[in-house]
Formats: sequence, structure tokens, C-alpha cells
Amino acid sequence: MLLDELSHPGLQASRDGAAIARSLSSREAFTEIFDRHFVAVHRYIARRAGRERADDLASQTFMVAFERRRAYRDGLGSARPWLLGIATNMLREDRRVEQRLLTTVAQLGNEAWVSANGSAGGAGRADYDLGAALARLDVGQRDALLLHVWGELSYAEIAESLEIPIGTVRSRISRACAALRSELGAPHAGGANTFSDEEER
Repeated sequence: MLLDELSHPGLQASRDGAAIARSLSSREAFTEIFDRHFVAVHRYIARRAGRERADDLASQTFMVAFERRRAYRDGLGSARPWLLGIATNMLREDRRVEQRLLTTVAQLGNEAWVSANGSAGGAGRADYDLGAALARLDVGQRDALLLHVWGELSYAEIAESLEIPIGTVRSRISRACAALRSELGAPHAGGANTFSDEEER
């Protein structure tokens, strides 16, 4: 639902939706959204573009979100998919940064990158060529997969985030996982940075 509809009888906003609705008349209310979701947005961007770019891109994400807040849809009850969708679009515009980072991951080995940049779910094998494999994925497949794995969004939330049908989300993630399995070989037993077709959450 659009925020302009939230005042209609019988409609209730989620906590995020209510805060964004209040921000239309009281800008300070948007601080709740920042406080609630900044860490998750920053973590997602840092994993994809590195810490050096994460501060700027995360801040820009919230500035864009504030400017577009009137168009926010509260269908899923959380602003996180919307915010990560904005962040993903910004990453697309900054794609060269992500490509350089993924190349670095491939060169250094995933274990070295995790050590330098903080946990990404656990260290992988030093020879685990994850960065190069991710870099070769179709952009749409990579976005869907990383929103699921690093953004921790459900398939429905990814569909909302990227404004695509949920069937397309399933297809993109399935194809991305198949491509990664083909390039990386059998998943490392117990490894944290392996990608597989996960059950939809």
C-alpha cells in the first residue's frame, strides 16, 4: 500500500510504515528507519563493495529512501527489502567498484578477504575462488542471490526489493546456484560460504 493510503479507515501500517508515514509531516520520524536498519544495509553493501565504499553508499541509500518515502509500499511490513533494493540499484551504478572487489576476493582467496573485511558467515578455503565465480554471474542472478544470502531476505522480500515476480527470483537464484556449483565444484562440507539452492524462507 502507498503511504497516502494509510490514513484510510481499516488500514494499519507496520512499525516501519507508521514511522515513514509520520515522516511525511515530521522529518525527524525517519530517524527510526535509519536506526532500525542502517547496520543491515551497511553490512550488505560492505560485503558487496567493501568497507571503504559502504559508509558513503549506505548514507546515500537512506538519503534516496527519504526523498522517495512517499512512494513506500508497506506490503511486507518491513522497510528492509525496500532499502536493500535501493542499495542494490546504487551498487549497479557503482558496478566497477564491486567488480574490483570480487576480483580481489579471487586473487587473495576468500579466507584472506573475510579476515580483512569482517565476518561474511565464516572463513572459506584459501583457494575458494568465490569472487571470480560471483563476478561471472549474470547481474540479475547475482543481485537476487546476494540479497538472499548476504541481505538475508526471503524470496518474497527479494521480489518486493527488485520489483520482479517471485517466480523470477526463484529462477535467478536457482541458475546462480547451479552456475556457482559448476564453477566451484562440490560444496565444501560444513563450509559457510558455499551457495546452494536454499529452501525458501
